[in-house]
Amino acid sequence: MAHSISDEPNQMSTTTPLLRRNRWLPSTIKLKTNLSSEISGAVGDLGTYIPIVLALSLVNNLDLTTTLLFTSLYNIATGLLFGLPMPVQPMKSIAAVAISETPPLTIAQISAAGLSVAAVLLFLGATGLMSVLYRYLPLPVVRGVQLSQGLSFAFSAIKYIRFEQDLVTSKSGPPRPWLGLDGLIVALAAVLFLVLTTGAGDEPEPEEEEENDVVDRRDRVRRRLRILSMVPAALLVFLFGLLLCFLRDPSIIGDLRFGPSRISVVKISWEDFKIGFVRAAIPQIPLSVLNSVIAVCKLSGDLFPDREVSAMRVSVSVGIMNFVGCWFGAMPCCHGAGGLAGQYRFGGRSGASVVFLGIGKLVLALVFGNSFGRILGQFPIGILGVLLLFAGIELAMTSKDMNTKQESFVMFVCAAVSLTGSSAALGFFVGIVLYLLLKLRELQCGSFGLSTSKRVKSSGDEETSLIA
Repeated sequence: MAHSISDEPNQMSTTTPLLRRNRWLPSTIKLKTNLSSEISGAVGDLGTYIPIVLALSLVNNLDLTTTLLFTSLYNIATGLLFGLPMPVQPMKSIAAVAISETPPLTIAQISAAGLSVAAVLLFLGATGLMSVLYRYLPLPVVRGVQLSQGLSFAFSAIKYIRFEQDLVTSKSGPPRPWLGLDGLIVALAAVLFLVLTTGAGDEPEPEEEEENDVVDRRDRVRRRLRILSMVPAALLVFLFGLLLCFLRDPSIIGDLRFGPSRISVVKISWEDFKIGFVRAAIPQIPLSVLNSVIAVCKLSGDLFPDREVSAMRVSVSVGIMNFVGCWFGAMPCCHGAGGLAGQYRFGGRSGASVVFLGIGKLVLALVFGNSFGRILGQFPIGILGVLLLFAGIELAMTSKDMNTKQESFVMFVCAAVSLTGSSAALGFFVGIVLYLLLKLRELQCGSFGLSTSKRVKSSGDEETSLIA
């Protein structure tokens, strides 16, 4: 049985021997693949990170230095702790409410909302209740949440690519022109480049004993795929987007100011806590439980069967992150299944991937500070859409393991309700009710009440009925 492309020892020993063999490095950040793939995977979730950070900085006066600094520390800490390309993403529901409210939420109210969510997740994690939820939630319902989130990202990505976007109002404008530095041709060229270099994100076929000419042909294909796998595709696309920023508006160079802004503690009043909790934290809590903890843990087990993270550790991690950063006005953050899927899709296989991303954010925070927002303001939205599209499709494809019609039925209903109702919590509730109703049909009346049916379940039913 052949190893996957990223696991071949000859390739690794010639590309990153220091990071793979250095005994002084923590095992969590020793490379599982080549260095270029890990760096490419680091930018896999920027399709969601950049638009939200930019919108909050424009509408709510989010301090970019503070957010870059703290999210860089979160990235480095989670890379060392989990040993996976565990993402650090904005709390999307809080960000949406903060931007869309009239008047927009203040930084103190945003911070209060982040602290409220952090308290709930820290409580659920520390008491073990999150682990209980993770153990007994039906897998088809979790898959429905993942499918809805993945498709939601993909739909947003298509809008980014096809239409002009106003990130402040989150509304689409006229169709994007074909030509131009942020035109359709640029976005489609990025799509073609990523497909040619990364394919569908699948593993290579195992070696088989065949005739010599067939073996030679397969060897040539494997060599070509090995070379393509070493191309940091997502990183090159992102760097190309940065180059276009300066071409679109050369005055950016003159507006850059070196050095970070001053970091200070945010004064949060009791009124800020009330507004932040009621308006922003309440809709965010179910999304954080489902997508930032449950779905992330399940996805980690799918992608890294030998390194599945525990729900307790992920929940506590989100709580501690925000209890530290929100007091200083940093953007409320969580771990997200879409970010993990995106970083895996583009080559991230170890904690080193997000450590590299954290170091990059730290350098930007210390060197450019808040003036880096001028660069982000000119970043081609179409290219962000391309990165987001691949991350969303990777997350949605985790639902392919539903083996029975009943499981698929629950999953699709859960996903449909989540998408049309714009609420993962509503889809989750409907999915749970539907799952229980279908199980109720399998009960039969006995002499002394209800007893379970003697029907023999398929192995697929039993294996996927629960997450545990």
